[in-house]
Amino acid sequence: MGKLKTRSAAAKRFSVTGSGKFKRAKAYKSHILEKKSPKRKRNLRKAALVAKSYSDAVRKMCPFI
Repeated sequence: MGKLKTRSAAAKRFSVTGSGKFKRAKAYKSHILEKKSPKRKRNLRKAALVAKSYSDAVRKMCPFI
C-alpha cells in the first residue's frame, strides 16, 4: 500500500478546531465588493465550520492536520 499524502490545496484551506471540527473561510469575498453592504462583507470575514456531510471528505484529503 502506498503512502498517505495530504492534498496541499486542501491543507491550505482548512484547519482543525480543538474539538476536531474543520474550520474554513467563507466565499464571495474576493471581488465585486462595491455592491455588497459593509455588514455583509464584515460577516464574510468570520470563519465558518465545514458541514458534517463534508467533514469525512476533508479528513480524507487532510489525514494529518
